Amino acid sequence: MFKTYETTKAPAAIGPYSQATEAGNLVFISGQIPLDPETQQFISEDVKEQAKQVMHNLGAILEEAGLTYRNIVKANIYLDSMDDFAVVNEVYASYLSEPYPARAAVAVATLPKGAKVEIEAIAVKG
Repeated sequence: MFKTYETTKAPAAIGPYSQATEAGNLVFISGQIPLDPETQQFISEDVKEQAKQVMHNLGAILEEAGLTYRNIVKANIYLDSMDDFAVVNEVYASYLSEPYPARAAVAVATLPKGAKVEIEAIAVKG
């Protein structure tokens, strides 16, 4: 069995999934896109602002699970254009500290609702 986490401080799921699930000492956080949790709309079309909102959404889910960004052990970043990699990387790094989690960053054809960036993460408890 596993536990799920849901918070109103992050956007509601837009499909049949949980914001996060816990299995053992791992918390799997679903991909977050730059939706404002109150309006369920994008906060901006600017990729830097979108990346900040994505990280804020991840932080809200981590908090709900009793964790912080320091508990992230693996992240996957999805971009609609690798031209935005440096900007998103800068924002991502500003929320984390060494030792940094393992990570992948890939460009994809499209993201949900036309987002420019989506990030999912795995965090460890304890």
